[in-house]
Amino acid sequence: MKSGFVSIVGRPNVGKSTLLNSLLERKIAITSDVSGTTRNIIEGIYNDSDSQIIFIDTPGIHKPQNKLGSYLNQKAYITIDSDIILFIVDAKEGFGKGDSFILEKIKESNKPTFLILNKVDKIEKESLFPMIEELNKLYDFKEIIPVSALKGDNVVDLINTIKKYLKEDIKYYDDSVITNVSRNFLIAEFVREKILHLTHDEVPHTVNCLVESYKDKGSIIDISVLVIVDRENLKKIIIGKGGSLIKKVGIEARRDLEEFLGKQVFLETHVKTIENWRDREKYLVEFGLTDELK
Repeated sequence: MKSGFVSIVGRPNVGKSTLLNSLLERKIAITSDVSGTTRNIIEGIYNDSDSQIIFIDTPGIHKPQNKLGSYLNQKAYITIDSDIILFIVDAKEGFGKGDSFILEKIKESNKPTFLILNKVDKIEKESLFPMIEELNKLYDFKEIIPVSALKGDNVVDLINTIKKYLKEDIKYYDDSVITNVSRNFLIAEFVREKILHLTHDEVPHTVNCLVESYKDKGSIIDISVLVIVDRENLKKIIIGKGGSLIKKVGIEARRDLEEFLGKQVFLETHVKTIENWRDREKYLVEFGLTDELK
């Protein structure tokens, strides 16, 4: 059996998480137009009859503006040391300074690297080949593959090409495992995604979502999710006038949860303001949610 670890790296908003979901043909990573949506390293496990590929979704590498940005960059750098690197570039935006910065990090790793031109459905076909010719001069990319992660174009070809570079190795995960993160982590992320979608730039990434309770009652699953913010005005934004926005968050998140869990879901969401991080940490420990501290 062929197996290996494949890192998905690139600037924020180039479509890394969308590509991961497309590769696995199911949603395990949240997506958003808001920069820095992905804050954790998420593994998505692809299995077929002769291979296992562990795809690693990473936070977008960028010029950090604060400690969180630096921390997310460090997380992403760790994953560059994998068997193969998929370097994602937004074909519509073109190759910029941020991409050059990431490429220098890739050169230091000296790992087999595929340049993945994403969002090619948004550019003129005539411009694609000249773009590939120019980018090919920048580095000895093993492959340059145009894709549309959102539409799934060329995703199967990408998987087949990756398999050609993998070595015979052990199977790292059972076939039943699709990701390295917990069920509760994914549930909380689905809720956070909807908050980011519906509030756009009004709510920063200090918002945290935690599953307080999960009760499988057979035909229905009761889930309670707590949304933690660090300022009272953010709480008001997320709740919305007369509770309208938090209700919409619940409706949209429930759709994803029912597809993910395969059952009807009753989802309750509420918002709490905890301004001091140490107080937030104490709260997580008190409720046995220490995984969220990692």
